[in-house]
Amino acid sequence: METEIKSFEKKLESIYSYLDDVALYNQEKVLKAFQNNKVSSNHFYGTTGYGYDDLGRDTLAKVFADSFGAEQAIVSPQITCGSHALCIALFGLLRPNDVMLSVTGKPYDTLDETIFGTDEDNGSLKDFNIKYEQVDFKDGKLNFEEMEKSIEKLQPKIVYVQRSRGYSSRNALSINDIKTVVELTKQKSPKSYVVVDNCYGEFVEKLEPTDVGAGVIIGSLIKNPGGGIASTGAYIAGKKECVKKISSRLTSPSLQLEVGSYERGYREFYQGLFLAPHIVKEAIKGVYLIGEVLASKGAKIIPSSLEIPGDIIKSIEFNNEEKMVKFVQQIQKFSPVDSYVVPMPWDMPGYNDPIIMAAGTFVSGASIELSCDGPVKEPYIAYLQGGLTYEQSKLIAIELLNE
Repeated sequence: METEIKSFEKKLESIYSYLDDVALYNQEKVLKAFQNNKVSSNHFYGTTGYGYDDLGRDTLAKVFADSFGAEQAIVSPQITCGSHALCIALFGLLRPNDVMLSVTGKPYDTLDETIFGTDEDNGSLKDFNIKYEQVDFKDGKLNFEEMEKSIEKLQPKIVYVQRSRGYSSRNALSINDIKTVVELTKQKSPKSYVVVDNCYGEFVEKLEPTDVGAGVIIGSLIKNPGGGIASTGAYIAGKKECVKKISSRLTSPSLQLEVGSYERGYREFYQGLFLAPHIVKEAIKGVYLIGEVLASKGAKIIPSSLEIPGDIIKSIEFNNEEKMVKFVQQIQKFSPVDSYVVPMPWDMPGYNDPIIMAAGTFVSGASIELSCDGPVKEPYIAYLQGGLTYEQSKLIAIELLNE
């Protein structure tokens, strides 16, 4: 068994070396952001009440902005999740009669109510007469030809990009993909904002979408940038004019970023960000190894063994409900928390199909920790992500070889 695992690791040597290089680059970038902003233990303490002059909160936002090549950032434990942060950003930037154009097809299911509002008068973008259009993928790739026509014709306020695959069979976008979208947008509609759902993509490459001109990036702190330490929260980072508009929606136009206390303190968010480049590397190495084992047993995996990752996720296509469910249950067995629980498909809030999810995590639902989920429908794809240690993933790979 050990010999077989070593053969898989040998095959992955080139991608592992690439990931080591990316992690070193990003670790230096984050370290410099801490140093340049003179982070000290004083920044770890929280405040109460209005949170005026909350030094920990404000400095944390500056460290995030510098780490992501952004002009300004909002980092808040009071933003409940990535979908919440996306909602705040969209309502902060869009006005009645504006157009939102998604160039990565239909966004993640949890944004359906925000954009389309299936219940009448639920406060969706549709209720505010904000128009939505989309450009679908073509053969799993961005359709730049159709995108160019749509941007030029619609002059959208927002060109929306979902970096990760969501529950689709495509690969995640690369920074070069996003750079091309930004350049095309600037050429055809200079006043448009490129807004990127950056969830699962932070620190996977050396650059972030804001480094290549995106107006705003958004993500959850219980995914990559929380480093497995952050217990809640989300961030929004980008150009000052964008963050200012969004901050008016976060609090109110008269208060913006001047308020917001958090008595518990900010140490976990600072520490999580510092650990994030290393943890992201561990996570990707782990899912690549597990993916390699499953591919040897006939499963289709995306990305393939030697493809550069665009996020921390490995898609595994089973084409069989029983096999998919069994695999997700097996991931749960190797979790440090609730390993005895047997996940079953259920109607999870915000999703259109029954979802099965393995998530025996220290932070509830934290997908930077080893987890696996997916809609129980054809072609029965499980989405494996996270892993705080490579060794945990290796133990699962060994077990899979025994099956």
